[in-house]
This record gives sequence, structure tokens and C-alpha cells, in this order.
Amino acid sequence: MNSVSEQMAVIHRGAVEILVEAELEEKLVSSKKSGIPLKIKAGFDPTAPDLHLGHTVLIQKLKQFQDLGHQVLFLIGDFTGLIGDPTGKNETRKPLTREQVLANAQTYQEQVFKILDPERTRIVFNNEWMGKMSASDLIGLAARYTVARMLERDDFSKRFTGQQPIAIHEFLYPLVQGWDSVALEADVELGGTDQKFNLLVGRELQKQMGQRPQTVLTMPLLEGLDGVNKMSKSLGNYIGITEPAREIFGKVMSISDELMLRYYELLSDVDLAQLARVRDGVAGKPSGAHPLESKKALARELVARFHGVAEAGQAEEDFVRQFKQKEIPDDMPEAVFQSKERIWVCRLLNEAGLVASNGEARRLIQQGGVKLNGEKIANPDLEIALEDGIILQAGKRRFAKVRISGS
Repeated sequence: MNSVSEQMAVIHRGAVEILVEAELEEKLVSSKKSGIPLKIKAGFDPTAPDLHLGHTVLIQKLKQFQDLGHQVLFLIGDFTGLIGDPTGKNETRKPLTREQVLANAQTYQEQVFKILDPERTRIVFNNEWMGKMSASDLIGLAARYTVARMLERDDFSKRFTGQQPIAIHEFLYPLVQGWDSVALEADVELGGTDQKFNLLVGRELQKQMGQRPQTVLTMPLLEGLDGVNKMSKSLGNYIGITEPAREIFGKVMSISDELMLRYYELLSDVDLAQLARVRDGVAGKPSGAHPLESKKALARELVARFHGVAEAGQAEEDFVRQFKQKEIPDDMPEAVFQSKERIWVCRLLNEAGLVASNGEARRLIQQGGVKLNGEKIANPDLEIALEDGIILQAGKRRFAKVRISGS
């Protein structure tokens, strides 16, 4: 096991806050002396069927703890998912069905093992203990926290002062998340900066139950491809971990050097010395790594993580051929239409599968990211006369060829 100072250097990487740092150092010292690994917990509500890179920031930090020899508790919130996390919401979440939660949980298990070692990861479901609670048990848990304390939470406070409704069950969410830490006797809990209130509830409940309170470690919310907003599917600025290898590679290559450095810090397996070389390169220091080569290396690493080394190599070849030599890919998908009709360009892009919605198509056109037969389209209200063989391009990497059925 690494020395405590070496472990702290790794743990600090990318972290926003560690509460309480002195307590964590004491736990690491005790763990090293006893040979008993710390229990490192992170919870994920299976509210969507797939993950993007923003979701993997916490998983990558779990892997770092795992590589340091500690026990990872990957908690799937099959109970809390039924409540709906109110964090950052200005209205009550629509609850998921039990069937939706379980289906999403299955995909989570399949995806996280692309990062974590399945032999050293304990998957737990909080319905295991919460589902056994009686009504009186739940009332007893609710009695451990006051409404005043709940309203200290920023999003609850804003909704209360703004006269936006807060459902009673939403107050249960941080209590249940905190009780998970009691049930698992967690030593450390990880969460995004937006989860700080919930993580501290866990510390408080552990104290009340006579346990040593967990250390809280918060990680930043990863910016999306625009480098400004939180990575989000609704904003279209995401990199999905199940996306095709070529798509992931191209998206990584499209980010700024400054954002690349942040992705390295939060998502990459490179050691701290190599990270320093990447940082020096972005800063223009002669001792640093060239930013373009660093970006290619990051793209290869992330593609290999989710698709394998061979796919990463092929994705890089495709990228060089397509964007350095300005080639249009030979194997682009076809968008089949029944007749040579006139069609709204946003609908055309949507039906061709190049965007997720007409709204995304409109935004992309307004940003100058759509071409028709190599010519940029500037008007999102344009109507197109469909012809066989039209080449559509959305962004730098998405292509489709129009085919008229029977042509």
C-alpha cells in the first residue's frame, strides 16, 4: 500500500473539497497499520439507461481509491431512484417506475466495469435495507432531521422562498442517502459539488448512530464540449460512453486545450508526473507535451477504455484521414426517404439520425455546424428538395447520405 502522503496526492487530484482532511489522513494511517482497506462509497440513481463522461468522474475517483488498495462500494439507488433526487431541481421530479429503475440499473452494472475492476468492486442496492424499513422506522428516520435544517439546502431554500412546491417525500431523499452510509459503515463518500448537503447528512446520521463519521469528498461537475455548461444530453454537449469509437475520438479532438487538461485531470489514468507534462504543454512551456499529441493520447485512452485498443487505433486512423485529408467517410449511413419531397432541414437532420431533436438541429445550424453537399447551411427554416445522393453533415463527424426508395 502506498504511503499516506502518496495516497493523499492521488486523492487530491481533481477534488474540490475534502471534509475533514485531517480525519481522512488518520483513517489512512489506521488502514495502513491494520491492513484493513477503507470503505469508499459512491451512490448512483439509475434514472437514465446510459452514462456519459460526466457521470464517470466519480467512477474514475473510485478507481483511484481502488488502485490504492481500498474497497469500493458502488451503490445503485434502486430505492432512492423511486424518490428522485431533488438536487438542482426547481420542481419535483417525476418518479420512475420500479421496472424502469431496475432496467437502468442493469445497464449501469454493465457500463461501470469498463472502468472499475469487478473483482474488487462491491455492487450494493439500497433497497436491500430501505425496503425492509417499516412505516414506523421511516418516521423514526425522518425525526432525526428538522425542516429548518432541510431548508438550509440551497435548492430547497430557493424553491421555498420562490413559493415553488416541495413535496414531503423530497425531504426523505437526503435522509435515505445518509442512511445508506450508516448501513454500509462508509469511511469515505464521494459526490459532486451539488451533493455536498446530502453527503454531510450522512456524516450527521453516522454520528447519531455512534459510528465514526465518513469523510466527504466532492468532485467538480464536468463541463461539456462547449467548455461552459455542465455535460448534459439535453444540451447536446456530451460524450456518451456507448457512442461509436469514431464519435468519441472526434468529440475529444474537438475540445479546447484548456478543457482537455481538465478532462485529463478528472478522467485519465495518466500519473501525476505525466499530468504535469500535459499541463506544462498547455501553458506553452518547452518541457511540456505538445497539446495536439496530448489530445490524441487522451482520445485513444478514452476510446480504448470503452471500446478496446484496436477500436481506438482505428478511430485515430479514421480521424486523421477524414479531418487532416478532408475526406468524407466511405461507410456513412443512409437515410432512406420514400419520395423526392420538400422537407424542413431540421426535420431532415432529425429523421436522418444526425441529431436528437429538431431543436438540436436548429442550434447546430445557427452555430454553423451543418453542411449540405459540402456547403454550409445558415438558415434553420430552410426547406430542402430531396434528391438521391445528397450528403448531409452535422458537426465535424456525423454524416448521412440521402437515398430515395426505388432510385
